[in-house]
Amino acid sequence: MSAKKLPQVPLYFWLLLAVGLWLAYETFRPSLHDRDATPRVVTARGDLAADEQATIELFRAASPSVVYITSIAVRRNLFSLNLYEIPQGTGSGMIWDQQGRIVTNYHVISDANRIEVTLADHSTWKGVLVGAAPDRDLAVLQISAPAAKLQPITIGDSDTLQVGQRVFAIGNPFGLDQTLTTGIVSALNREITSVTDRTIQGVIQTDAAINPGNSGGPLLDSAGRLIGVNTAIYSPSGGSAGVGFAVPVSEVNRVVPEIIRSGRVVRPGLGVSLANPDLSRRLDIEGVLIINVQPGSTADKAGLRGTTQTTEGLVLGDVIVAVNDKKVSDYNGLRDELERFQVGESVTLIILRDGVEARLPVQLEALD
Repeated sequence: MSAKKLPQVPLYFWLLLAVGLWLAYETFRPSLHDRDATPRVVTARGDLAADEQATIELFRAASPSVVYITSIAVRRNLFSLNLYEIPQGTGSGMIWDQQGRIVTNYHVISDANRIEVTLADHSTWKGVLVGAAPDRDLAVLQISAPAAKLQPITIGDSDTLQVGQRVFAIGNPFGLDQTLTTGIVSALNREITSVTDRTIQGVIQTDAAINPGNSGGPLLDSAGRLIGVNTAIYSPSGGSAGVGFAVPVSEVNRVVPEIIRSGRVVRPGLGVSLANPDLSRRLDIEGVLIINVQPGSTADKAGLRGTTQTTEGLVLGDVIVAVNDKKVSDYNGLRDELERFQVGESVTLIILRDGVEARLPVQLEALD
């Protein structure tokens, strides 16, 4: 017995059915548009919270003291030999005084052939290098802007900071003008390495976002006072990871006047030449071996002895093991301890001479 064949439905029937269903859906479905739609009523916010008002006022007061720095390099075209300028880095800085001096990080301007400084009113001025302290990652620029355009940053105190205090960073991260980030003091007395591989001590650690372009900008306390110069972030990607560092204002306020006076930091010394670390390691010396004592120096007057060569062999000089009872184990440690003092001040060196410990007072003199 054969199966019955169903009648074949023409294609146009299905097309008509589909069109009919679509028209029915469009006719009865709710409309997505409302011709009478109007803006919603705005809910009154009320007064800003006290801490919000304080932050807004802090930014308004401090931001005119923050500048945007562009370092420009000069390059030569390999084919035409023409010189052309290219922006090679950006950073932040702050107005130090009404004479037009600007403080920033040394690494912001270290490779620049020309420097531009943009003030908060967007006027741009040529920056001239007054001097720098690469070991402290600080530099001072000079611009010729009139005093009426210059609002110096308010100086604070970093010696009384406590972990947990609120801090504010103002700068120009990624070239974005006048950006404010907030956080707290995360730690104190950190150490970071400068561009010269010297250790910068007493550094402030903060979780306030410090991104590329923030370098050289101010770190402020809740009173709007400068407590540090933002100098570095700890991040494999180069972006803020909640660990930023700032050179404390106590160091900035000591170094900047020296740069303004002489273009550099006058470092205190002893008038001696010291053994390099490799020699000290080979001789198994823990401390800093004196190689030569400059005649007439304060070290010579204090009676320090250098290393000498005799017919019987090498006679080691005095080995400095402590400054004012603070132990030093190598050249960097000695230099860091001496730089806590000023030229003309006296320190007590603890030395080893022929294996016997002795104490010698020495007046510090200026290093060349």
